Amino acid sequence: MTPSPHLTLAVAAGGAVGALLRHGLEMWVPDGAGFPWTTLAINVVGAFLLALLPALARVRRSPAWTVALGPGVLGGFTTLSAASEQARALLADERLAAASAYALGTLVACLAAVLLAGLLSARVEQDVVARAGGDE
Repeated sequence: MTPSPHLTLAVAAGGAVGALLRHGLEMWVPDGAGFPWTTLAINVVGAFLLALLPALARVRRSPAWTVALGPGVLGGFTTLSAASEQARALLADERLAAASAYALGTLVACLAAVLLAGLLSARVEQDVVARAGGDE
């Protein structure tokens, strides 16, 4: 299946925005030599926001918003490749404990963020349904 040109452009534009946001944060709050906290935070926040997207009515109604925000902005914002490189660099510096904590911590923190977002989304959905039922 060939994607439509406008959806492809939505992903590209969103990806540019997300990559610029990530780059700006990395410049504003650099990781430094100790531990890659900035990249960890970016990936956790990105995972959380990605899991929240289905709770947004505009995203549910619009394929363009779905791809612009999901694989576009948040795909460009988060970065598995940078996290992998940073774990490799910690290993190269013979910091096995830090590399392990970083790799496992990233996975666990991102999964926790997704679970939290799922709970919040369910809560929002319940509130919307309750309000709609109360108006009838």
